[in-house]
Amino acid sequence: MKREDIRSLSADELTARVAELRDEQFRLRFRSATETLEDPLRLRVVRRDIARALTALNEKQGATTTTATSKTATKKTATTKTASKRAAAKQSAATKTAR
Repeated sequence: MKREDIRSLSADELTARVAELRDEQFRLRFRSATETLEDPLRLRVVRRDIARALTALNEKQGATTTTATSKTATKKTATTKTASKRAAAKQSAATKTAR
């Protein structure tokens, strides 16, 4: 589906569309395990359509602001981890020199 087509759907329609696409993806994976698919690239198309539909659904539900908040939290966590590593390195160096 085109991006414009997906974004014109309501949240309920998008949820239904994602369910349909996941069902199709399951059937395609199952068939690919048991036989050769006529169109093996259909798996890629379905996977990308699912991603597009979920992105549009998240935009409609206002999840984009949550993503920005989680990025900030990730930066703070990374900074804290770096500080913890430095402290551990200093402590390790101090114990080596004390021996």
